[in-house]
Amino acid sequence: MFPISALLEAPPRLKIVDVGALSLGEGKDPYARLVASVPCELIGFEPVLAECERLNREAKPNCRYLPHAVGDGTAQTFHECNYPMTSSLLAPDAELLGMFHQLGEVTQVVARRPVQTVRLDDLAEVHGADYLKLDIQGGELMALEGATALLRDLAVLHTEVEFLPMYRGQPLFAEIDAFLRAQGFVVHRLSSLRSASFRLPGIEVELTDAVSQAMWGEAVYVPDFRRFEDLRAERLLKLAVILHENYGSTDLAARALSAYDAKTGSGLADAYIGLLFAQP
Repeated sequence: MFPISALLEAPPRLKIVDVGALSLGEGKDPYARLVASVPCELIGFEPVLAECERLNREAKPNCRYLPHAVGDGTAQTFHECNYPMTSSLLAPDAELLGMFHQLGEVTQVVARRPVQTVRLDDLAEVHGADYLKLDIQGGELMALEGATALLRDLAVLHTEVEFLPMYRGQPLFAEIDAFLRAQGFVVHRLSSLRSASFRLPGIEVELTDAVSQAMWGEAVYVPDFRRFEDLRAERLLKLAVILHENYGSTDLAARALSAYDAKTGSGLADAYIGLLFAQP
């Protein structure tokens, strides 16, 4: 696929907000392709303090990380687990997790500490965000409810979603989806769907190919494409850039560019489609 710079000599600078910024390694963040291809500023939040310090030590230019627990602005308890990536403001549901192989073993609470959560809309650092990534183990809806102002200008949301409450009191995919649809977003795609294998009485080993229960995944949301005419031109252009570079969603990128052309009088959509058909 051609780079967006083949269409835009100076692609717009993007602002990425990463809530739950613990990284699984170089190039594995869901926005990795984006930061490798266009100018970006990254603000990350990671309440596991050792991980936040590591992220700042290893940070690339224009990236910084804050140790805040993003939530609803109230005082809460942070549950730090033996695998940092499973830590959460919510307590793991040991009974449910224990029904499956491996899940209980990686969600053991090793420490609890009081934290003052912060709302995204109250943080000047995130104002003007174009791309929001959420991965906070069941706290996603709470974070979104404190980010309604941020959502009004957001181009893309990439969030973890769950289909079973692995944490106590955790909102599931249906609740997150209903909230985001009310904010003017629709699902663009579901990816990284993960399942788990049930433990069977008297059998300690995991049965081969018996991973049947859907547990969690990732959902990408975009502004409702039926109402692109209501979006600002800048938001449409940034949406097209993110869809092209990060997701390879060339069809929706072309629709965003067409709406951008209608507002600005440019001819980017035709030029973009021409580049698509010129691909070998």
